[in-house]
Amino acid sequence: MKNQTYRMTMLFDFYGELLTERQKEFFDLYYNEDLSLAEIAENAGISRQGVRDVIVRAEAAMQEIEDKTGIIRRFESQRPHLDAIEAAAAEAKTINYRRYDDPRLTELADLICAEVSSLKD
Repeated sequence: MKNQTYRMTMLFDFYGELLTERQKEFFDLYYNEDLSLAEIAENAGISRQGVRDVIVRAEAAMQEIEDKTGIIRRFESQRPHLDAIEAAAAEAKTINYRRYDDPRLTELADLICAEVSSLKD
């Protein structure tokens, strides 16, 4: 994956609901809100090390689930294929516009693009 923060936010997007409320809160503040460990610790009334321990446990739990399921790995490997399908549908739509002007072909190309978009989300 691209970098540590990207990897962690992907894990959180896929597996965040499996964490405890405290793990979710600290993880979100650290990675998504970009607060430092010291800032989170001050707001939570615990030590910086305590915050770090919670975040490290959350990271480990989510990584363990990903190692077992491989959902993110499969998601990432499908992305180029979805992009290719989307590009082919757009090209078919362009060719149709220039040569045939068949509304059904445009409708089908739009449907393909919509379905690909829903798979990407």
